[in-house]
Amino acid sequence: MPTYNKLVRDKIPEIIAANGERCTYKTLDDAAYKNELRRKLLEEVNEYLEATTDKDAAEELADITEMIHALAELHGKSFADVEVIRQKKRAERGGFKEKLFLIDAD
Repeated sequence: MPTYNKLVRDKIPEIIAANGERCTYKTLDDAAYKNELRRKLLEEVNEYLEATTDKDAAEELADITEMIHALAELHGKSFADVEVIRQKKRAERGGFKEKLFLIDAD
């Protein structure tokens, strides 16, 4: 039996069982959950960076978005709260559409 030792989506144990396989899992306490969410976010970002097609990139972006939802909730915010903050920062500082690459500044 392979060992994973990583945070997985809620339905993964059910999916494994439906495939006639067994798995062992546990429910994390809040501190461990926060740590594992952060690790999972890095995993998903790395998978996005390794994506070679637009379809794969979109799948990984969806996973990253799911992680952002979970992390926002962990910090007592909703995704909508995070979106409001994002919009405010965009209004004040802009987005990334212009593809600007800062070389230096005085």
